[in-house]
Amino acid sequence: MGISLDGLSSGLDTTSLITQLMTAEAAPQNLLKTQVTTSNTMISALQGLNTRMATLADSATAAAKVGSLDLYSATSSSPALTVAVATGASAGELQVVVSALAQSQVGVSAAMAAWPSPSTITIVGHSGTPLEITPASNSLDDVASAINSSTAGVTATKVASGVDGSGTKLYRLQFSSKTTGADSSFRVYQGAAADRSDANDVLMASGSAMIKTAQNASVTLWKGTSAEQVITSATNSFTDLLPGVSVTASAVFTDPVTIAVSRDDTKISAVTKGLVDSISSAFVLIAAQTAVSTTTDASGKSTTSAGIFAGDSNIRDIRQKTLDAASAPINGHSPSEYGIVLTRTGTITFDPDKFAAALVADPTTVMAAVQTIATRIATVATAASDKYDGALTNQIRGDQSQVKNLGDQISAWDVRLASRKSTLQRTYSAMEVLLSNMKAQSAALTSQLSSLSTSTTTR
Repeated sequence: MGISLDGLSSGLDTTSLITQLMTAEAAPQNLLKTQVTTSNTMISALQGLNTRMATLADSATAAAKVGSLDLYSATSSSPALTVAVATGASAGELQVVVSALAQSQVGVSAAMAAWPSPSTITIVGHSGTPLEITPASNSLDDVASAINSSTAGVTATKVASGVDGSGTKLYRLQFSSKTTGADSSFRVYQGAAADRSDANDVLMASGSAMIKTAQNASVTLWKGTSAEQVITSATNSFTDLLPGVSVTASAVFTDPVTIAVSRDDTKISAVTKGLVDSISSAFVLIAAQTAVSTTTDASGKSTTSAGIFAGDSNIRDIRQKTLDAASAPINGHSPSEYGIVLTRTGTITFDPDKFAAALVADPTTVMAAVQTIATRIATVATAASDKYDGALTNQIRGDQSQVKNLGDQISAWDVRLASRKSTLQRTYSAMEVLLSNMKAQSAALTSQLSSLSTSTTTR
């Protein structure tokens, strides 16, 4: 640390002088810091735009895919049959009778206090392959636990069933298949696989009961006609009764249920609007970061400043290419004919009424036009925002590299300025010491001269 000798001999405020000199010395470093602030502001703005262009690329890429606008909705004339539409659907109508619902097999054993010996259980599923299960003991809890942890596809539950004549508590084991459908049927035998027979079938024994048999769901098409057809399913859902259409039955319904599938213009409009909104979102950000603003200071002087994107040729090029992709004619027709409108201010807006009317009049042409626009925009937006080689990505990396380089220069200036300050402090301290010594010598000489003058007068 330097020693402060402010004004000791010179009367100067050396600390203030050093501070002023250091302020002048630090001017180049302050310029570097200003550059860092500006670059960080630009990086933040570029990252925001890059995110919006990436969102636009995703939106456009999705809309450009084959079949992306083949959007349909379906209705059912009865709550007994719900309808879901997936990719590949097409318009159509079908009448269906819900003949049966899918169900699992459920059966209960006779009442017992414990599983009879031997404790081994054999379960045979629809495939006919037996599975032997050996519980830890003959207790019904252990038997249920062993079945539930096996691969038999069956669950067992202990259910209270009163007491016997001696007051011993009795229970039944309820056996249920884990899935529905005819193939979920099973048989439970007491004993080893080799010993299985109707005599040791647990669900055929006296006192047992079959609560539900395994059953497929079934629907009948064109009931009562020569084309009548029954379709079954292991679950209550049926896929592709019509292309891309799945139905789920919740109740038996003997009257025909009408399923109707039609093009969903609302969904198609929503996809197109989403594409236009993504373009607008990017344009709004560019406009905000390019706008010129005027401020007035305390003295009333006006200062005009432009946004961080003003004059940036890369941003201008990206905006123009996006605008061209959205507004360029398609087979001699302007996108504005389909409700994708280029405004006088150079923005893109969506006119839902115009789009809806055009879609009704010529759906094939309109959907093809939307996909053409989406394809063009996807190309432009991806080129701008690609995470590896996008124009904005590269610009961000370049600015980040510049900020790192400026940071290194600022750090070097910290060392240089610290050394310069130390030198100034030593210089001014040495000057004060030198002046102090000179003043002391001057005082001594003055004293000697005064003594000589007194001595001469006395003589």
